[in-house]
Amino acid sequence: MGKLSDLRQREYTLQREEIELLRATSIQDSLREWVSLQSAFEWQLQKTKELFAEDRRQALAELQDRLHRLVE
Repeated sequence: MGKLSDLRQREYTLQREEIELLRATSIQDSLREWVSLQSAFEWQLQKTKELFAEDRRQALAELQDRLHRLVE
């Protein structure tokens, strides 16, 4: 059982480090990372656009709604 508790402790430590890194990331850095990922995976997005078009529309509508509530 010692190995399982060690593994859980390492996972917890990694999660805490990830949270701290996310908190330290600026909006500009997050947007740069998103644009980089978008560029890297654009070809896959194009190949699957029919499969996920409705999901993407819903996600965009949700994002627009959230942004609208922020500016109210």
